[in-house]
Amino acid sequence: MESLLDNTVRMIAWEVTRSCNLNCAHCRAASNCGPYAGELSTDKCLNLVDEIATVSSPVIILTGGEPLLRPDIFEIATYGTNKGLRMVMATNGTLVTPAVAGKMKESGIKRVSISIDGKDAHSHDIFRQQKGAFAGAMTGIEVLKNSGIEFQINTTITTNNLNQIKNILKLAKDIGAAAHHIFLLVPTGRGKDLAGQAITAADYEETLKWFYRESLKCEIQLKATCAPHYFRIMHQSKSKEVEPRKKPTGHFQEMTRGCLGGITFCFISHVGQVQPCGYLELDCGNIKKKSFASIWEKSEVFRNLRDYSKYSGKCGRCEFIKVCGGCRARAYEATGDYLSEEPLCLYEPKGR
Repeated sequence: MESLLDNTVRMIAWEVTRSCNLNCAHCRAASNCGPYAGELSTDKCLNLVDEIATVSSPVIILTGGEPLLRPDIFEIATYGTNKGLRMVMATNGTLVTPAVAGKMKESGIKRVSISIDGKDAHSHDIFRQQKGAFAGAMTGIEVLKNSGIEFQINTTITTNNLNQIKNILKLAKDIGAAAHHIFLLVPTGRGKDLAGQAITAADYEETLKWFYRESLKCEIQLKATCAPHYFRIMHQSKSKEVEPRKKPTGHFQEMTRGCLGGITFCFISHVGQVQPCGYLELDCGNIKKKSFASIWEKSEVFRNLRDYSKYSGKCGRCEFIKVCGGCRARAYEATGDYLSEEPLCLYEPKGR
């Protein structure tokens, strides 16, 4: 077996509800206003926090849907904080009021991510399929700033906004974001209808090269998500540097790798299903029936993802397998095999 030495869970995205007040075109969960049957009760949520805390102390991303639609969200956040977990939240920002921000702060939420997918209201609102979504998000951001809560901007890249990405990064810096995270579209949920808007492998490569160059001089944190090639590009670029550049404060990519699903990261759905990530809907076990610890340690899918000798195609013979790994969700959508090669990769391996 060829795997990482440390498979400690370091981050969990927890879909506390699938209900949402928006109807975004790219939504992984194809969320709507709900309600959705089978969502975890408050008691079950608190028990899950207890179970997670016995395994490690990961960052918990409270996400959805729209997590602020869950009435007990701050009870859950407070409980996690008191257990010593770093609690953060992913929201569309439209429901953030001064009162909500106050509860965020009281419950110990350390950072809030808000998605901005266009440089202005027109482009963002088309993507979000809701007029006023951009204005609502910007109002929410201003409230967070006034409340002293750190926030980051998340952007999903498609052919429709690829030419705006530089402007969106500038916007993130101008409004005082702590970080800008870009996400490469994975065609799941409603995102399948946007498959034609997925950028090409060549554009993918050039975008990640640009993002790496920006990370070396940018004053805020930059991170590429669902874009594991970034880490191959980072290592290739560093090896070509005659003199290593001084690493700016915001550059923290050495702390992580490409695809983390099932290795140091997992996703928990609104009904308790544990998956490698939100885009790879493989049932690795349900916390209603098994403990989180047993799922994390014994799931066959997770064990396979940690064993690089099982990867096939270009990924299986690539010398960058440990820093990249390829997007397992895109591989699964393209071939039905989550261990097959990443379909949006131009690189030809030299062999391990």
